Amino acid sequence: MELTQCINFLLTTAQHTVFQFLNSQLSAYDITPSQYGVLSCLWTREYATPKQISEILCLETSTISGVLDRMQKKGLVERFVNKEDRREIRVVVTEKGKALQEPIQQIIETVNEVVLRDFSEEEVQRLKENLKIIASGKFTN
Repeated sequence: MELTQCINFLLTTAQHTVFQFLNSQLSAYDITPSQYGVLSCLWTREYATPKQISEILCLETSTISGVLDRMQKKGLVERFVNKEDRREIRVVVTEKGKALQEPIQQIIETVNEVVLRDFSEEEVQRLKENLKIIASGKFTN
């Protein structure tokens, strides 16, 4: 099989292209796509643990730890020890992080519109369904 027909190649190059485009759009707010992912998790919750964030974003906990370090230095999140269970670290979004919700969500909507503009609504739904099937890993059973 030719490399350019390999599903891994196609998924990787598509993901890279979308990632770079999103990264360029988010740069005005000095956040990365990974940092957006963390903020998105926290905008809808009072707090989350690093483990919960890593599970939602399908990333390693060690990866999230580095992202959280950089976000904390920027004043976007804070980490606190749970007073009732000192083994648990809770991550909360700061006011600075909350203030980014509206403009960042607008960027996400625009990026989705631009990336998917050549597809019909039915094709977009089908694409998303197919990507979810691949992401589920059901093919490995």
